[in-house]
Amino acid sequence: MASEVEKKAVFDIDSAKEVVQELRASFVAGKTKDYEWRRTQLKAMLKMMDENEPQIVAALRDDLSKPELESSIYEIAMLKNSCKLALKKMKHWMMPEKVNFFKTSQLGGSFHEGFFLTLKELNMISFPFSAVLSLDPVIGAIAAGNAIVLKPSEISPATASLLAKLVANYMDSSCIKVVEGAVPETTALLEQKWDKIMYTGNGRIARIVMAAAAKHLTPVVLELGGKCPVIVDSGINLQVATRRIIAGKWGCNNGQACISPDYIITTKDYAVELVDSFKCELERFYGKNPLESKDLSRVVNSNHFARLLKLLDEDKVSSKIVYGGERDKSNLKIAPTILLDVPQDSLIMSEEIFGPLLPIITIDKVEDSFDLINSGTKPLAAYMFTNNKKLKEKFVEKVSAGGLVINDTTVHLAEPTLPFGGVGDSGMGAYHGKFSFDTFSHKKAVLYRSFAGDAPLRYPPYTNGKLRLLKALLGGSILGIIRALMGWSQA
Repeated sequence: MASEVEKKAVFDIDSAKEVVQELRASFVAGKTKDYEWRRTQLKAMLKMMDENEPQIVAALRDDLSKPELESSIYEIAMLKNSCKLALKKMKHWMMPEKVNFFKTSQLGGSFHEGFFLTLKELNMISFPFSAVLSLDPVIGAIAAGNAIVLKPSEISPATASLLAKLVANYMDSSCIKVVEGAVPETTALLEQKWDKIMYTGNGRIARIVMAAAAKHLTPVVLELGGKCPVIVDSGINLQVATRRIIAGKWGCNNGQACISPDYIITTKDYAVELVDSFKCELERFYGKNPLESKDLSRVVNSNHFARLLKLLDEDKVSSKIVYGGERDKSNLKIAPTILLDVPQDSLIMSEEIFGPLLPIITIDKVEDSFDLINSGTKPLAAYMFTNNKKLKEKFVEKVSAGGLVINDTTVHLAEPTLPFGGVGDSGMGAYHGKFSFDTFSHKKAVLYRSFAGDAPLRYPPYTNGKLRLLKALLGGSILGIIRALMGWSQA
């Protein structure tokens, strides 16, 4: 064990340079540009998931006590679908795009060119969706012809260790590598020059990543989360709405997901009915003692457990609990907890919760919720439950967020035809499906000309006649062209 610890400890700047040099050599040799190589790697990833599903489920259980259904459906099945989509569409995605050109050129188009390297710095805080969050963008990066370094989160050690082992066994290690470790390893990697860096986590670390990237003018993709609101209108199927909120909150790692509902906004008149519905459905799903339920994940570690208790036990917040609040420190479990009318200046409303606590904020009119949401930072996702067509339109028009869902929560994550990404404080850039391919590609403009049709108009000596004719040609005026050719003055 000691020798293995030493091995991991020696990954430093020199080690990072060696990794870059090896991957650079593979990329420069054109290995990753080949369609068959990309296809082979995606098929290898599919095989990896098929043959190791029990081990992946076990790793997620070790890290989070994650239920098998959540691991198999929300992580593994989604990843397989992404692989299959890329395999089906990749050849089409790779094709050069022909464009209509202006009068001054003849034939051209844009070609998709892979970046050299991608550092996927995964889950320093936003850790629980580990398999999907780390490997889903990798699918797009492979399809786009990249050499890749994947740095999984040290906060999910079982999953990180398994990913490193599986990727080394199934994928081409001369082009795709996993680096395990924590801050020193990440720092060593960030010292290198990359063509693109993708980071998933929180804003504090994102600023460090951006600062490191700026030294080399490296573009970044950031997926950062935020406080994702849920607006609940009256006159809806409340049972269905409540169940869908529960599925997006506690059914996704017990609230530890970047797109989990963070707080609810509803009217004062509807709040009590909503709370009663939550009580009924939560007991139906997780029993009278949810701390004993095998269908709820635990908090990932003791630091985050303490952070959540600090939010919950604040003087102005603890009295607002209307359901739940139980905790089991030895097993790092907190029961699903509903709070009603917590103050806006409380800690729980000042930062992303990322756990099983769900405050409900009450307002006079549903329309007031839009200004309330927009008064804060832009979230990664926002949700609304309503049957009112005008409210739906206003929600889409007025709320700025990475993604919007009406009458459900979190399901847009599974839709590969939609871009997934943030805006403002919740991130920049997007991925999933074709969007991943585009994110990890460079569209290289290419224009072809022959030697025929060389116009003397563009060359000196410049004359007023040339100027008039060029203006007419560029302006598209037939009459102007005739006037210029005839030497007539412009009307």
